[in-house]
Amino acid sequence: MKNQTHKTLQRAFTLIEMLVVILILSLLAALIIPKLVAHVDEAKVATAKSDIATLKSCLQNYRLDNDKYPTTEEGLQALVVQPSDAPHWKGPYTDKSTIPNDPWGNPYQYQSPGPNGQEFLISSYGADGAPGGTGINTDITSDDPT
Repeated sequence: MKNQTHKTLQRAFTLIEMLVVILILSLLAALIIPKLVAHVDEAKVATAKSDIATLKSCLQNYRLDNDKYPTTEEGLQALVVQPSDAPHWKGPYTDKSTIPNDPWGNPYQYQSPGPNGQEFLISSYGADGAPGGTGINTDITSDDPT
C-alpha cells in the first residue's frame, strides 16, 4: 500500500488582511457616526419645540376654563392636577398623567407672567440643562418661532 500524504490547503486571513479590514471599518464609522449623532440632536430639538407647542395649547385651554394661567408656583403641574384656586378646572388638559421632561431629561421651566411681560414662558435649557448656551445647548422657549 502506498503511503499517501494528503495535503490540504488551509485558507485563512493573514494579520495584515485583518488589520486592513479593521482600518476600513474604522474609517467608515468615523464618517458615519458624527452624522447620526447630529440627527439625534436635531430630533431632540424638534421634540422640545413640539412639546412646548403642545404645552402652550394646553395652557390656553386651562385659561379658557379658569380665566387665568397657572401661577409660576403652580407650574405646569396645574395642567394635570387641579390647583386649589381653580374652581372651574376641567382637566387634565394633557393626555399624559404627568408633564413630560424635555428630551434631555430635565423638567420644562414655566413662569407666569413671563420675564418680558408675556403671559407665560415655557422653556427648555437644552442639552446642558443650564440657561444660555449655543448649538445643542441653546435654550428653547415658547417665544421662539416654530
